[in-house]
Amino acid sequence: MQPVVELADVSVVRGGATLLSDITWQIAEGERWVIIGPNGAGKTTLLQLLSANMHPTTGFVQLLGEYLGAVDVFELRPRIGVTSAALADRIPRGEAVGNVVVSAAYGVVGRWNERYDATDLRRAATLMQQFNIAHLGKRTFGTLSEGERKRVQIARALMTDPELLLMDEPAAGLDLAGRERLVRTLGQVAGDPDAPAMVLVTHHLEEIPPGMTHALLLADGHVTASGPIADVITAEHLSTTFGLELDVTESDGRWSARAR
Repeated sequence: MQPVVELADVSVVRGGATLLSDITWQIAEGERWVIIGPNGAGKTTLLQLLSANMHPTTGFVQLLGEYLGAVDVFELRPRIGVTSAALADRIPRGEAVGNVVVSAAYGVVGRWNERYDATDLRRAATLMQQFNIAHLGKRTFGTLSEGERKRVQIARALMTDPELLLMDEPAAGLDLAGRERLVRTLGQVAGDPDAPAMVLVTHHLEEIPPGMTHALLLADGHVTASGPIADVITAEHLSTTFGLELDVTESDGRWSARAR
């Protein structure tokens, strides 16, 4: 079976700085990956490649059977669901939540003069019910709490029934209760056998939801460890990646770390 994502000897150089170096990586259908690393490790750059918003300097990137550089990215991007702070900043604060979700069908962030058929409207309604935001449908995006906005973004990212779901620090900015509610939601997505392959970027082990199957650790643009999550999220690998002696614990699919 063809991998959902395949990177071979990928490097990214911008302005003389090497952001990623010699990355070789595959994501298979049904896998749920978490990418972890310190600030400046290259996590966001890697996600830009996976979302077809950046091309590698060297090496090749294959997404959903298509090679970057040999495909119209405007046809490829609708097959990839994305949640990120950058995308959230583009959503008009006066837009109704229902419109924020359904407008993903046209790849826009604010409803204009598009026409949505009954299938689109049913899909949006189902997702809003699934993520407990149906009651917010007529509220404007700018009036929501940070946790509510995160759930809206996830529903929007799944609107087109994508083949790959990318989430860039989805729990950033949430308080403890908001984080735990979101982690529970992400765990439900990860545990759904019909959900697409997933990639979640985070700084914190506590934000990894249950159901994630694999992990990739980045430091200074290099992969320090990659593979099944239980083999990668270890004190040894995390200590190397963050340059600090760490103790790592796991309980019921939830992870945590503290300095030794």
